[in-house]
Amino acid sequence: MLRMKTATSSVAEFTEVTKFQSVMNDPRFVDHKGTVVGDPDKVKTIMLVSGKLYYELAKRAEKDHRDDMASSAWRCCIRCRFNRLREAFAVYPNATEIRFCQDEPANQGPWTFVNEHLPNFIPDLLPLKRVSRRAQASTATGLSKVHAVEQAVLLDEAFAQ
Repeated sequence: MLRMKTATSSVAEFTEVTKFQSVMNDPRFVDHKGTVVGDPDKVKTIMLVSGKLYYELAKRAEKDHRDDMASSAWRCCIRCRFNRLREAFAVYPNATEIRFCQDEPANQGPWTFVNEHLPNFIPDLLPLKRVSRRAQASTATGLSKVHAVEQAVLLDEAFAQ
């Protein structure tokens, strides 16, 4: 992720933003100051994601011209103030579903925590759906071709109707 040009921050994000942003809305709809810049009313699905998968989902959304889906980056799953997530979700008044997307297999990563605790901390939470690799004992396949196929399936599932 250190080599990804899309993962860099602008100077303004360091000088104008005065606090750590544990949750960031899709920049196609909301800028780093929290100003609405797109049309969030079109969004039907919110993708909650952390890590490099966020950038892959954003790239795919741009490529496919998907303005009905928004990616929210959750930068800090541990010690998160859930009101930040609630505020991020509130930007999209017509959303009907939240897809929690993770790179890790289904039985690993933050999904079990999110699925168990998020509905308790955010009243009237939209339905949650997990998008991840299948459950498996190892965190990675060990083969780049298999990983590429799994990644393509994961992205397809995230953007499925």
